[in-house]
Amino acid sequence: MLGSMLLRVPSLFRRRAWGIRTSSTAVAVIVVAGALAAGGLLLLLLLQNALTTATDSVLRTKAHDVAALVAGQDVNEAGQAISTGAAGTIAVQILDSGGHVVHASEPALASRPLSLLRPAPGTTAAQQLANAGALGAGEDYYVVAVGVSSGSQQYVVLAAQNVQVKSDTLRTVALFLLLAAPFLLLIVGVSVWYFVGRSLRQVELIRAQVEQVSPGSLGSRVGVPPTRDELQALAVTMNAMLERIEAADVRQRQFLSHASHELRSPLTSLRTGLEVASSEGGSGQWKQLAPLLAGEARRMGDLIEDLLTLSKSDDAAFRLERTDVDFDDVVARETARARATAPPSLRIRADLTPVRVQGDARRLAQVVRNVLDNAQRHAATLVVLTLNSEDGRARLTIDNDGPPVPDADRERIFGRFVRLDDSRSRDTGGSGLGLSIARSLTEAHGGTINAGTGPDGLCRFTIDLPQN
Repeated sequence: MLGSMLLRVPSLFRRRAWGIRTSSTAVAVIVVAGALAAGGLLLLLLLQNALTTATDSVLRTKAHDVAALVAGQDVNEAGQAISTGAAGTIAVQILDSGGHVVHASEPALASRPLSLLRPAPGTTAAQQLANAGALGAGEDYYVVAVGVSSGSQQYVVLAAQNVQVKSDTLRTVALFLLLAAPFLLLIVGVSVWYFVGRSLRQVELIRAQVEQVSPGSLGSRVGVPPTRDELQALAVTMNAMLERIEAADVRQRQFLSHASHELRSPLTSLRTGLEVASSEGGSGQWKQLAPLLAGEARRMGDLIEDLLTLSKSDDAAFRLERTDVDFDDVVARETARARATAPPSLRIRADLTPVRVQGDARRLAQVVRNVLDNAQRHAATLVVLTLNSEDGRARLTIDNDGPPVPDADRERIFGRFVRLDDSRSRDTGGSGLGLSIARSLTEAHGGTINAGTGPDGLCRFTIDLPQN
């Protein structure tokens, strides 16, 4: 249970397809791009409105002043005023009711009207002209027209000003925004990528540290950064969770160890009583039950010893007595034991090469015995043991002609209390601890044990141990 909890922890930090860093950068760039587009459009509209309003105000003032002269004096006086006055950048025309130019501020403007605007007396109209030939080819002008009466005659006063510079200003600002936006977005993207990555480095460090925590190293803790932010809170929370997991694991192992020790005494008394009662004889029914009860007592004793072994393998109390061990002698003794207890229909063959390893002979014998017992239970007619040396490692393969372990179960089979064939009886199927103990003891020796299929299709278990 604790192992599965630890396996789930790294999944808390698994990144999505894009990852937080890439997603944050993309979102920041998209948001800034939208803000730039909206802000740039608003800026251009405001700038255009400000320039147009200023030009319109100047031209209206000029046109109304000339119209006042036409209405208050006469058209000739107004014409003389606009031709002799300092018109500057403003062009002025006075048109009669037929649309002909009566007076103009410049001789070049006397040939044709600047605009087709013809407002009624007392009203004003305005328009922007592109490519106004009378004023300058290829340039934009803004024209304000004011209608005015002088006696029985009606006139139109036109005031125009070149707005090409202002149009060019708008285009320049728009071009600048268009060209500057990619550079600004690049700066935003790089900045967000850097700073988010800098923040996530601590998260990645915490994730990597948690990923290294295993059932055998529950005392490990993650480093707590002195940032006083969410990262620090995350590290503190992870350490608190690891402390709870470690405490639960300690309680579980202590319970297992204490329970196993406590069961030893009554079990010993039970086995002794069964032996004494069997030696003294009894009724026929008792003689039938005695072997069954004795077998159950032995099986319970084996289970308690297995639990104690597992408890010690998880605890610091587990120690190996390392010496030079002739591993082929260990395998030969276990093979002889298996042959002595095997049914006549089961053949056990061994091909052993002398190999020496460093380890605990008693524990190594327990590894071989557990795997060999498992092979005997599943074999139909044949078990084959092969021991040799490959690349500085001792390799023992134990094959049987029973069905191979399915691919999906080749790791699960080494779990505790795992029995792939649930229909098999407890007497023939074992407790489900033998292979788990074998893996724990093999790993304690720096080796590995795996399930697979041999070249000839037999079910195979492979034990690798480092040599001297």
